[in-house]
Amino acid sequence: MTSIMPAPRLRGEPTTVGDSQYVPAASRSIEHLATPALLLDESRMARNIARLRGRLAGLGVNLRPHLKTGKSLDVARRVMDGPAGPATVSTLREAEQFAEGGVRDILYAVGIAPGKLERVTALRRRGVDLSVVVDSLDAAHAVAKQSRISRDPIPTLIEIDSDGHRAGVSRKASEQLVAIGRVLHEGGALLRGVMTHAGESYACDTVEAISEMAERERAEAVACATVLRDAGLPAPVVSVGSTPTAHFARDLSGVTEVRAGVFVFFDLVMAGLNVCTVDDIALSVLATVIGHQPDKGWILVDAGWMAMSRDRGTASQKLDQGYGVVCDVDGVPYPGLIMAQANQEQGILALRSGADAQLPQLPIGSLVRILPNHACPTAAQHDHYKVIQTGSREIVDQWSRFRGW
Repeated sequence: MTSIMPAPRLRGEPTTVGDSQYVPAASRSIEHLATPALLLDESRMARNIARLRGRLAGLGVNLRPHLKTGKSLDVARRVMDGPAGPATVSTLREAEQFAEGGVRDILYAVGIAPGKLERVTALRRRGVDLSVVVDSLDAAHAVAKQSRISRDPIPTLIEIDSDGHRAGVSRKASEQLVAIGRVLHEGGALLRGVMTHAGESYACDTVEAISEMAERERAEAVACATVLRDAGLPAPVVSVGSTPTAHFARDLSGVTEVRAGVFVFFDLVMAGLNVCTVDDIALSVLATVIGHQPDKGWILVDAGWMAMSRDRGTASQKLDQGYGVVCDVDGVPYPGLIMAQANQEQGILALRSGADAQLPQLPIGSLVRILPNHACPTAAQHDHYKVIQTGSREIVDQWSRFRGW
């Protein structure tokens, strides 16, 4: 196994303790942080995890958490069943990093590119039960060929298109589904079952619509698994999931596992879908006020789209939150105040159009916290989480996160 050497510690940086990082006493308050900085409210995160775990336990199905949002071993250990997993990832970089940390049961839930199969094999040789996803005969042939070359049957799930949102095989294309299954099963790979993701649930405008999408997701995946079994092919795994459908599914009969990821942190898109409330959002970006434009009703901060991301996911919802909802330093939202515009390193705070509120008095140097539209891309702009607890400004830990593919 190739070890990863830690980067040299710069003067004033936290010292490493275990897999997280210890923050020196002199800088253990968010008031002393260089901004912009990514804050993670561990209390809220723990509550969010417990909520979904409790719900899925009541439906009798296992959770295979998606770690693409957190991209952190510290976060992973708090959401997985145990140190070895199970886990879902969206990049092989994630799989490699989590494998370094001891995770052994990993689903790479993006259609596999043939050029990445040698990396898959390398991870499996290290004892990682890494499975991949295909939705075409060409991809299935590539996986089968690599399985034969490596003399290691690569576990593979067939992706099902349950909502027309993106990739996958439709239930209507049952002949194609069976043909893919046969190539894998008879060609040297290990046909593990089916998986689907109801990404269209993000476009639902009511909780009832999300519940209906969850049932559609379940029914399509189960039906496709049945098609494979009726053709004499194995399909032990039926994997479904998105954060909205995981929270509002009424029945998960025939499903063996649920994948969800952003529920760990939540965000404004999820709040706009009524999957959570603003008070459940565990992630925020700390920023400093650097200027004012009184005639325009603007407050300027040192966090632009490089800190928040360009994601405008709430723009298509009933309530457009701009680039994020603005809170005071303790995380309490200011009425009607959003990041209305964003330049690369500068954000413009303003009252939402039609808001019945007054612009708060925030002198130069004041700190604010901004809740993200989409937790995944906002977190991706940062190298660490500064970990706090609800109601406290104390930094209790620093957790590293990684990037790349």
